[in-house]
Amino acid sequence: MNKSNSSNDWLFEITPKNKFFSLNLKEVWQYRDLLFLFVKRDVITVYKQTVLGPLWYLIQPLFTSVTFTIIFNNVAGISTGSVPPFLFNLAGITVWNYFTACLTGTSDTFKANAAIFGKVYFPRIITPLSLVISNLIKFGIQFLIFIIFYVFYYFNGSNLSLNISVIFFPFLIVIMGVLGLGLGMLISSLVTKYRDFTNLIGFGIQLLMYLSAVMYPMELVKEKLPKFGWILEYNPLAYTIETTRYMLLNIGSISIPGLVYTILFTTAVFFIGLLFFNRTEKSFIDTV
Repeated sequence: MNKSNSSNDWLFEITPKNKFFSLNLKEVWQYRDLLFLFVKRDVITVYKQTVLGPLWYLIQPLFTSVTFTIIFNNVAGISTGSVPPFLFNLAGITVWNYFTACLTGTSDTFKANAAIFGKVYFPRIITPLSLVISNLIKFGIQFLIFIIFYVFYYFNGSNLSLNISVIFFPFLIVIMGVLGLGLGMLISSLVTKYRDFTNLIGFGIQLLMYLSAVMYPMELVKEKLPKFGWILEYNPLAYTIETTRYMLLNIGSISIPGLVYTILFTTAVFFIGLLFFNRTEKSFIDTV
């Protein structure tokens, strides 16, 4: 019997790419229309069937800020200096929300998009990247609310001022987005094999928030609980949030070594997450 259909007779053979760290930026640009379509989908569909719609973007940070102000500032007596406690908390929460939105959104990439990934090809990195971009719109709305309250307190006699370093504030947002993207890609890759990570994400984010100086100054922990100060010193999110308040409210301090550590940590996490993401996309359809 003539075996004319052997593997050596095929003209082309499609195999996965072996570049684990490849971002495929050229290919992502070619699929930019699809990227914008995903961004539009992420913005519209999330609150399409809700009563309040985009107002949830405003309600969540406002209620959280009020709660933190009552519990941590009024009850626990944490001082925020000359800055109104509500504004102090709102600044940290606004930046923190962008990070968590990027992390939670991208951490479910493979499971949530398995049906699409199994039918048509496009650069898989587009899906988590679209979430990071669409969450910028949510962040912009919440930051606008912060500006409104900032102006309100300023004209009501509060001692508020911007630090000159505020021009680098967009850079901090990029760091938060990239860090959330890197961790999200890593978790999403692990979720395809270990579903327990899905249940741990919510609890982990809540715990991480209390360890990231969202509702208190970093110096307070170093002063009151010096034995636990090292936790903040190794937490890049704490440096980012502390720097945010320094830029926007001119309160606290800025740590150049801490920011350098944050940038290096974020870069490492992003490439590790990309490595796992690129490896998982080749075989995840068999495990999801």
